[in-house]
Amino acid sequence: MTPRPFKILGIQQIAIGGPNKERLKALWVDMLGLAVTGNFVSERENVDEDICAIGSGPFKVEVDLMQPLDAEKKPAVHTTPLNHVGLWVDDLAQAVDWLSANGVRFAPGGIRRGAAGYDITFVHPKSNDAFPIGGEGVLIELVQAPPEVVAAFARMAG
Repeated sequence: MTPRPFKILGIQQIAIGGPNKERLKALWVDMLGLAVTGNFVSERENVDEDICAIGSGPFKVEVDLMQPLDAEKKPAVHTTPLNHVGLWVDDLAQAVDWLSANGVRFAPGGIRRGAAGYDITFVHPKSNDAFPIGGEGVLIELVQAPPEVVAAFARMAG
């Protein structure tokens, strides 16, 4: 195995799904005080999500509160309450190449622009014969960290 050519820097986001995002907002926004910073709607991804934030600057963590546009269609963003976790990565393209070459299965769709405007891709929650490493039931979003986030994590690491 070749050396890993990228670093996972930290948590970029968590995504929480439910049949009604207003009920999610009652806890996360009204009770816990998270700020709603945006909204993302995608028919392709069958999602209507409010993008919230904890913290600030390069250490801000996004909390997506998601409901399906159609509860009968897939992806079913509401059937797993903790839908996925997003991880900052310093070089997304290298990460995908290296991880794929080492047996990690990715969900369909490849690298693309995500709801928050960063390039993203997903590690599939299940492995298969061709790619024996998956998220073991967890959908993992890899998110290209912008330069200021990469620099902040480098400074923190010393």
